[in-house]
Amino acid sequence: MNKKLLALYGLKWDPFSPELPIEALFITPKVKNFLWRLEQNQVREGGFALITGDPGTGKSVVLRLLAERLEQLREVTVGVLTHRET
Repeated sequence: MNKKLLALYGLKWDPFSPELPIEALFITPKVKNFLWRLEQNQVREGGFALITGDPGTGKSVVLRLLAERLEQLREVTVGVLTHRET
């Protein structure tokens, strides 16, 4: 998105960019609860979680938020695996 459009709408960042900073994201109460449950149960107790959904529903954003949150914890290492078809 060009700078003129950002200025026209009073935006600081491109809202459609995958590199949108974490602090620019709106976190809903459901997402906050999900992140808390993963941190408290899955990370501390062990286990796994699956995030599924239709394209464009925020799965990648939630994973970015989760990685950011988990990186704050001691003795937790966050790794990212991606699959790209060639």
